[in-house]
Amino acid sequence: MLDANIKAQLKGYLEKLVNPIELVASLDDSAKSREMRALLEDIASLSAKVALIESGHDARKPSFTVGKVGEPARIGFAGLPMGHEFTSLILALLQASGYAPKIGEDEIEQIKALSGELRFETYISLSCHNCPDVVQALNAMAALNPNIHHVMIDGALNQAEVEARQIMAVPSVWLNGAPFADGRMTLEEILAKLDTGAAEREAAKLAEKAPFDVLVVGGGPAGAAAAVYAARKGIRTGVLAERFGGQVMDTLAIENLISVPHTDGPKLGRALEEHVKEYPVDIMNLQRAEALIPGDAGSYHELRLANGAVLKARSVILATGARWRELNVPGEQEYRGKGVAYCPHCDGPLFRGKRVAVIGGGNSGVEAAIDLAGIVGHVTLLEFGDTLRADAVLQDKLMSLPNVSVIKSAQTTEITGDGSKVNGLTYTDRSSGRSQTLALEGVFVQIGLLPNTDWLKGTVELTKFGEIVVDARGQTSIPGIFAAGDCTTVPYKQIIIAMGEGAKASLSAFDHLIRTSVPTKEAAAA
Repeated sequence: MLDANIKAQLKGYLEKLVNPIELVASLDDSAKSREMRALLEDIASLSAKVALIESGHDARKPSFTVGKVGEPARIGFAGLPMGHEFTSLILALLQASGYAPKIGEDEIEQIKALSGELRFETYISLSCHNCPDVVQALNAMAALNPNIHHVMIDGALNQAEVEARQIMAVPSVWLNGAPFADGRMTLEEILAKLDTGAAEREAAKLAEKAPFDVLVVGGGPAGAAAAVYAARKGIRTGVLAERFGGQVMDTLAIENLISVPHTDGPKLGRALEEHVKEYPVDIMNLQRAEALIPGDAGSYHELRLANGAVLKARSVILATGARWRELNVPGEQEYRGKGVAYCPHCDGPLFRGKRVAVIGGGNSGVEAAIDLAGIVGHVTLLEFGDTLRADAVLQDKLMSLPNVSVIKSAQTTEITGDGSKVNGLTYTDRSSGRSQTLALEGVFVQIGLLPNTDWLKGTVELTKFGEIVVDARGQTSIPGIFAAGDCTTVPYKQIIIAMGEGAKASLSAFDHLIRTSVPTKEAAAA
């Protein structure tokens, strides 16, 4: 099952096992069960501390659990944890043996304090790059707290269960038999949903923070670069982020970041955070800014958060990025996660053999259609204009695929469903004006981005598209407030450009600081 190189690496990891563990497998005569048996036999052969037992008791087959010898297993895998999930398997082996997860002491105590039986089930696809974060977070929680159990479920191998629960997007987390959350979540986010008092405690801590010299709003490539450049100047720097890594965490392959030929979004997002953490930067994650109150020359700018806390800073760098643009047609919100999707890499495997549509004829839309064509039964790509906007090489590839149709001059007007899932869409043929319908099981929306600046309306100057207007130095319409990245008027929304703009805005903010006086203690206390 595993090649020699992977076995050698895995053997090295297994040397870190603290206590003996058991792999208890439930298998049948299927090909996937034979693959799982081979994988588990390989693992057991690499360490005397690993025992393999076939029980056959679990209704999900193939599946296996990982647990410390002499204790009930609390971590399970209903599917082969390969691809993106192989790291989840390695960590589960180590943590089930008693190896401490690499998380903060505060989070460990928070996990151990959770009471009541918590049984998590996470539905994943092996091509989903967001799923491992959720799987690994819940596995770590199960390893630390005997009241918590978690099983990873490969939706492609458990289709009947997926259809019964009407799961059409991954990761999808269920708790004690009921839906808990969908989409990528960090350990912090999971704990925040479980520990209802955590938000109030965090708000109180934030409100006590001293004013910052530079406060960066956003934790994507632009925000991370701004934070690093500010911290290297030796000034008090803070980063406020709803999700560190930003939209890059939803990106699969990245091949145009100069000097890094190949990486992916989650890997880059983690690298950004680790780089920022090398400096004395106050990272405030899972926090949403709600209002910016500009100060005058003798006072601080203020940032009001959704939890009620207020932060103060001599200068602010807005790097809030962008989000997927929505169609804003009837049915889109109603069937989001029930057939309406925005990530073909994550959710595509759930539509195996089915009919889907991709809305958008740019690079993202055409790439999505090409990827989906290898999984689904048929793809219909709809483009609003009379020509596709994607690169010629992508269009050539698209047109060569036998199970793809392209409809141009098509304005999507409604996504329809049966009340529980998508069953089609309606579009207007812009050439004839006639309304047309398509019978479908899924709709993937790929029509570009919108800047995350709604909360700034009436504060800094925005374009009609919502972009923050900046000059060549990243300065906004308000002195001391700068902006960088996809939320600004800077053309070409690219990771490498956002990084450069973040660095530039930070240097501009530092230049602003050395040319202005420090607000008085009275201003800080006000």
